[in-house]
Amino acid sequence: MARAKITLKNKACIVGIGSTEFTRNAGRSEIHLAVDAAMGACADAGIQSEQIDGCVRFGTAGATAIEFATESDVARCLGIPNLRYFVEAPWGGGACCATIMHAAAAVTLGLANYVLCFRAIRAASGMMRYGRPANIPIDSHWSMTMPYGFQSPTSWVAMFTRRWMHETGATREQLGAVAIVSRENALKNPRAMFYGRPLSMQEYLGSPMLCDPFTLHDTCLENDGCVALIVTTADRAKDLKQKPAYIAGVGTATGWDSYCMTSFYRPEIGIPEMEEAGKDMFRMADMKPSDIQVAQLYDAFTSLVPMQMEALGFVKKGEGGPFCEGGDRIRPTGQLPINTAGGMLSESYIHGMNGIAEGVRQIRGTSTTQIKGAQRVLVTGGLGVPTSALILTKGK
Repeated sequence: MARAKITLKNKACIVGIGSTEFTRNAGRSEIHLAVDAAMGACADAGIQSEQIDGCVRFGTAGATAIEFATESDVARCLGIPNLRYFVEAPWGGGACCATIMHAAAAVTLGLANYVLCFRAIRAASGMMRYGRPANIPIDSHWSMTMPYGFQSPTSWVAMFTRRWMHETGATREQLGAVAIVSRENALKNPRAMFYGRPLSMQEYLGSPMLCDPFTLHDTCLENDGCVALIVTTADRAKDLKQKPAYIAGVGTATGWDSYCMTSFYRPEIGIPEMEEAGKDMFRMADMKPSDIQVAQLYDAFTSLVPMQMEALGFVKKGEGGPFCEGGDRIRPTGQLPINTAGGMLSESYIHGMNGIAEGVRQIRGTSTTQIKGAQRVLVTGGLGVPTSALILTKGK
């Protein structure tokens, strides 16, 4: 007997989004940030916080517990009487779309009715900094490289970006186009850290070198803030306040021979984790890359945008850089508009959760850089680590 096809396609929706301000110093704890964003998401959805009975929070790869806002802390502060479902999605930015996958599965299976997904971070004012090393882990991997100065995500991603540029012929000007288009979108977004601060190619090329080929404007922001999202079933979503964003497809993957941003011994370095996550996501959604109208691509570094376009099949390998050249194809009127709120290069670094919130706004038609007629939106998670991706739609 043939097995029945089990899928999450269109079974669950994102019905509430909330965020704090994005700032260099929020002046309050990660728990406080999480509660503020969660209350905003509840108000946006039109539910009471007491109705939340599930929670998915972020985990990172070996980070200290000092940055965490636990589900029990947040539930207590929100007045939630009981969480029937709670889980952690690991791997930092790679986890963002995975939080939605866990939530969608939980509400579809009846394990919870309303699941809160959130990321609270104080990367600018807190004790856990992502742009610089806080300590050298004593293990067989990091202890062989970090004592010699190979210590930060900027250096790790620069290593495989330089090889990708060598193999494909991608140029710094092509990466600069990604930074400039993201900044153009941020100029329309009052929430963005770089709101009102334009960026020229001359300024991009002349900015300080961090780690070849990355200069200042190739790297994401480092800030405080929180984004919270609420997921429920498609049936419940019909009676709520906002137009639901249906979860049409979602995927997670580790890729092969995977290390944290240092998988340098693969035959092709690439970002195979996104290739694999993309296959499952498109298969579940029954879509192909040409069906996507706008993409919120994880942009911790500029090079990751054209590399994802290649990994997900929007272009052939080696064509990601030329696709971004000049920026016209990735602008709001282009073939594939990207990062319409400014992305993590220019809006805020909330480990990709702000990209999901912007995907929901595109479905609702409320983005500050709204793409006309947007009905199918792609969102991706962090690269160089186990990752995730999803497709949001307006429904059937």
